[in-house]
Amino acid sequence: MRTHLSGQLRRADIGQRVSLAGWVLNRRDHGGVIFIDLRDRSGVVQVVADPDAPGPFAVADKARAEFVLRVEGAVRARPDGTVNPDLPSGDIEVAAQTIELLNRAEPLPFQIDDEDLSEATRLKYRFLDLRRAPMQTALRLRHRVVSAIRGFLDARDFVDIETPVLTRSTPEGARDYLVPSRTHPGAFFALPQSPQLFKQLLMVGGFERYYQIARCFRDEDLRADRQPEFTQLDVEMAFVDEAEVMALMEEMLREVFELAAGVELPAPLPRMTCAEALARYGSDRPDLRVDLELTELTDLMTTVEFKVFSGPASDPTGRVAALRVPGGGADGGDGGAGISRAQIDHYTEFVGRFGAKGLAYIKVGDASAGRDGLQSPILKFLPDQVLAQILERSGAANGDLIFFGADKAAVVNAALGALRVEIGRDLSLAAPGWRPLWVVDFPLLAWNEDAKRFEAQHHPFTAPRAADIEDLESAPERVLSRAYDLVLNGVEIGGGSIRIHQAELQQRVLATLGIDAAQARAQFGFLLDALQYGAPPHGGIAFGIDRIAAMLAGADSIRDVIAFPKTQSASCLLTEAPGAVDAGQLRELGLRAAKTRTGK
Repeated sequence: MRTHLSGQLRRADIGQRVSLAGWVLNRRDHGGVIFIDLRDRSGVVQVVADPDAPGPFAVADKARAEFVLRVEGAVRARPDGTVNPDLPSGDIEVAAQTIELLNRAEPLPFQIDDEDLSEATRLKYRFLDLRRAPMQTALRLRHRVVSAIRGFLDARDFVDIETPVLTRSTPEGARDYLVPSRTHPGAFFALPQSPQLFKQLLMVGGFERYYQIARCFRDEDLRADRQPEFTQLDVEMAFVDEAEVMALMEEMLREVFELAAGVELPAPLPRMTCAEALARYGSDRPDLRVDLELTELTDLMTTVEFKVFSGPASDPTGRVAALRVPGGGADGGDGGAGISRAQIDHYTEFVGRFGAKGLAYIKVGDASAGRDGLQSPILKFLPDQVLAQILERSGAANGDLIFFGADKAAVVNAALGALRVEIGRDLSLAAPGWRPLWVVDFPLLAWNEDAKRFEAQHHPFTAPRAADIEDLESAPERVLSRAYDLVLNGVEIGGGSIRIHQAELQQRVLATLGIDAAQARAQFGFLLDALQYGAPPHGGIAFGIDRIAAMLAGADSIRDVIAFPKTQSASCLLTEAPGAVDAGQLRELGLRAAKTRTGK
């Protein structure tokens, strides 16, 4: 049907007779000569229909946006003064000798080259949105990412193995999507949140190196970086430790980023413990592009009369920390505009979303003058020696602004950790480029105050650090895991761990999580059985394909790198899913539709 692609024609093709096929992006009538921008997957070329060729001119005259055409004609140079330097094929045009109408298009709900579209419109007409250049570019970038991953792993003896989509429900941190079974009334399959247990069974099965571009499902509240169904790279290896997994995976990422997007990542990637990340940045996934750090003040505040500070400082679970913003307290003289009182009020409201009850601050006018060089409502509550220590520890200079957080450590970390990124964005403090980081030595368990029990920080199959196993029952809060996360520009793009490969240790961890032997057998019996038959030491990792593709594409949401995504309410505007099911189908499953509040 065609001999060439529209966007690939160049001056070297002048004089050739070509056959093209594609969509009408634009049609222009200039004094009787009709110009059509013909678009296909490769790009756009200008087609010229002249009245002297009545056949193609008649078809071009009736063509409208998104009509599908087949064009035969000769490539020629554009006349002087009409070259389009913004178009790769802008030096040439195709003089149409025949134009065939392959299909019509109804009037469009929007123009394909419109850059100002609501997301709702884009998702409702996704089949049209996909024709737009940004979506074509993003999905092709995603393809290159996946292709590079496969090439790297295939070359290193990994085996691509599919795992079940219909499986049993196991607790992995989020709600399962459940599928009722017709052949087993009252029983349900679950869609997998990850292939975790199956890839461990593959290690027991002797494959040693497995990977899968896996579809995963989680019934959870959505946001820009979440979807009810998502895609991850799933990797597992036998006879490895943390260092081996991390070294191979960062080698893979460097190759993938280079091949897919021409992005060069450092070698080796830096590493930081979870405790250090929280202490310095208030987050276990810090954005290192923002050069702002927290200053520890807890020990300074235990004896001050200011209860807002001394209370958390005296609480074993509390923390008092400061965040210095260089130039944030400037008055507009020599240090810039600084942060206004209105902005401080905005930031106070902002940290409130993370549980903070307020946001104390000190403006530094003249650091050498001590108390007299500072401005703040809290100065009267703090002794001179404490103020001096705050300035010394934070490294505050004239014109700086110091924010304070005082509460439970988790609240302070969340609030100041988010504030440093928000300020970095507002004041353009984030350096350009890519700042990857391995975060290691996570706690194995986290205390759930509401449930009054420990929960797995990663998942129940993560191995504890060997030196901490003896504390598993007596001091579980002190046990560190053999887990590792890969963070890029403040976004966790991958996470994994060395797994528990001994049945006895797995049962001990489950017991610490409040899962007794009977529950363990009911939920994980097949895994516990497998671990008793020569399970090798093994570990792995999973990377979010959607997140990686979105970051490389510069997209604000992973929905922009997914062909047919759901909205934040987990619905599809294109297909109107989820939808009602025929009553007969429900009866076959032993189900009936719940009544709405109106009784319908």
